Amino acid sequence: MSQEEILYEKDGAIATITLNRPDARNAWSVAMLPQMHAALEEAMSDKDVRALILTGAGKSFCAGGDLKSMRDRTGMFEGDTIELRRKYERGLQDITRAFERFEKPVIAAINGAAIGAGLDLALMCDVRIGSARAKFGSTFASVGLIPGDGGAFLLTRAVGFSRAVELILTARVFDAEEALSMGLLHARVEPDQVLAIAKERAEQIAALPAPAVQMAKVALYRTYTHDAESALQLTAALQSLVQHTKEHSDAVEAMLAKITGK
Repeated sequence: MSQEEILYEKDGAIATITLNRPDARNAWSVAMLPQMHAALEEAMSDKDVRALILTGAGKSFCAGGDLKSMRDRTGMFEGDTIELRRKYERGLQDITRAFERFEKPVIAAINGAAIGAGLDLALMCDVRIGSARAKFGSTFASVGLIPGDGGAFLLTRAVGFSRAVELILTARVFDAEEALSMGLLHARVEPDQVLAIAKERAEQIAALPAPAVQMAKVALYRTYTHDAESALQLTAALQSLVQHTKEHSDAVEAMLAKITGK
């Protein structure tokens, strides 16, 4: 990738995307947006990749919007109201859409602060492993903004409506222990273990039949806001697809061999 504000690497079945603006606490820049899209596309199109890890370089995961750009009204904060709306729809909101379309499992290795749009980025991931030193906050209101990249929806999906209301309206920053207790984090680990544990989770997922894992993710996210009948119809269709995969047949044979010893 030309300008390395987003790093992409692959190790076997695991790909890793790293936000690489450590001096700016990995705050979003205009250049990062197309690079993130390219990295996600590469991971999705590579048949060998079965799971993706998202992390940040340096001491932060992602500080969200760049405050200097906000102050100076440059980059993604430049323009009148019509232009700004277009920038959101074709910028950060398109990142949210890209993650929503991404069918492979994504594990967030939250090595440090995940604030504002940085928290929302973590919420776009399926599994979140956080450093014990990490800080979190939907802090948009503290700078006179709202969660413009879908953060209200994402936070509600992760922690429930009532908790999301309190966090967004107070804009307070909270620690990893509280994030774990409310279900925002799936694991709180020592700072030097964040990436290792994320890789461990990714390897557990990658060891399972890929079509089943990907279709299960589709089923989870596509049925979450629908009624039971819609969910049943969708999962019947998805199940009929995975039931005809080689991975399913091989997994059944392996399970039977384990049970019967033959």
